[in-house]
Amino acid sequence: MSRNSLDLKRALTADAFLRASGAPLAYGNSLRILRDGEENYPEWLKAIESAEKTIHLEMYIIHNDNTGRRFRDLMAEKARQGVKVRVLYDWVGSHGPLAYRMWKPAREAGAEVRAANPPSLDSLLGWASRDHRKLLTIDGSVAYISGLCMGDAWAGDPARGIAPWRDTGVEILGPAVADAEASFAEAWKKAGGSIQASEIPRRESLPQAGNVALRIVAASPETAGIYRLDLMVAASACKTLWLSDAYFIGTPAYNQALRSAALDGVDVRLLVPHGSDIQWIANVSRTLYRTLLEAGVRVFEWNGPMMHAKSAVADGRWARIGSTNLNIASWIGNWELDVVIEDEKLGRQMIQMFLEDLSNSTEIVITRRNKVRLAQPLPAAGKAPIALGSGKHVLTGVLRVGSAINSAVTGHRMLSRTESTSLLTISLVVLGLSAVALFLPKVISYPIGVILAWMGILILVRGVQVRFGKEARKKIRDKRKKR
Repeated sequence: MSRNSLDLKRALTADAFLRASGAPLAYGNSLRILRDGEENYPEWLKAIESAEKTIHLEMYIIHNDNTGRRFRDLMAEKARQGVKVRVLYDWVGSHGPLAYRMWKPAREAGAEVRAANPPSLDSLLGWASRDHRKLLTIDGSVAYISGLCMGDAWAGDPARGIAPWRDTGVEILGPAVADAEASFAEAWKKAGGSIQASEIPRRESLPQAGNVALRIVAASPETAGIYRLDLMVAASACKTLWLSDAYFIGTPAYNQALRSAALDGVDVRLLVPHGSDIQWIANVSRTLYRTLLEAGVRVFEWNGPMMHAKSAVADGRWARIGSTNLNIASWIGNWELDVVIEDEKLGRQMIQMFLEDLSNSTEIVITRRNKVRLAQPLPAAGKAPIALGSGKHVLTGVLRVGSAINSAVTGHRMLSRTESTSLLTISLVVLGLSAVALFLPKVISYPIGVILAWMGILILVRGVQVRFGKEARKKIRDKRKKR
């Protein structure tokens, strides 16, 4: 069989996708792609207003601003009407204790609100992994999965000339909604809640709503399903692989997969923010451009206020939309939720959306003088202020700076002038920390001492639980019975 006759649908069998993602394919669904807060938020609000039985919301960030309070107040009203409202927010992403106070009116109305993964004696370093999912389900019949959180940044402010963040979500009807509900039930249980099995719909109990085949990939630190899937798609795409990402810091394995695809003739394009709510991540991303560009990967920077979408489309028939960023924190550290679509019509829609985004972007190129730079001056829109959003609390991001630092120290590859800004910033931070350590050692030693003491206490508590807890006592009783 010739290479031209291969396509992604045939190269990646259903079994391969299942093994990589851990998510079985669901047939008979309807899926609608929703762009930005302008299309997503009205649909979310209408769906919540129509709820008769259940509202399940799992959201990394719910800001205490006009947008966040609007959703909170509507869910509180539905709880007063007798709808079972369950809200799961991330403890770090939604500002911990502040979020608890924000949700007080909804709790008083009867809603059940829980925080995902708060600091706990039961988990030594569990706080480093976050529930980064963005999911809303209504009555077990419709699901919304997206990269959007709930906040004014995604709504924008036309009166003040503030454009909304660029983001993508989907609306799903059909049997796949059962998988979304099951993923919520699992996360809810992990947060200490419980949902009766009779409340969770099964695929066979939901009517078919269309002809779209898709997978709901509920990834966790234990599974890394999207990471394996992304590597597989990058290695198997035959014609095109177009990616949009908010906080791109690809692992060496993933970057090499993109390079290899481009060197093999695949049209690989990467769209990332020019200005970011976490600017240092955008700076570190730029240190990875050169090796990608040299292999033929085309890199674009979004000219608007923030590119927050996490999406991909390959060979015009496979697409991914959801919460997973192309970095190790999302792939391996967090709980994430994405919809993986296998449909040519929707693939064409994703291609058209990507091309529209490129019309408001600037391509990064290598010049004749071997420098990485913008292909053209950046429009004024690129200088718009960035509101604080979902990236504000990336606690593990500092672990991802490797490429540029390694190159600067070992000299294994040539660094461009574009990368100098990132290196200078990183060097100043490192030098600043070293100065503090030399002249104000207590500022460094005291926090380290507190952290080590905290870790020691956690290990001690866990050891006592293992040795004298209920499970240990039960094992002793079982042994005595056997005797």
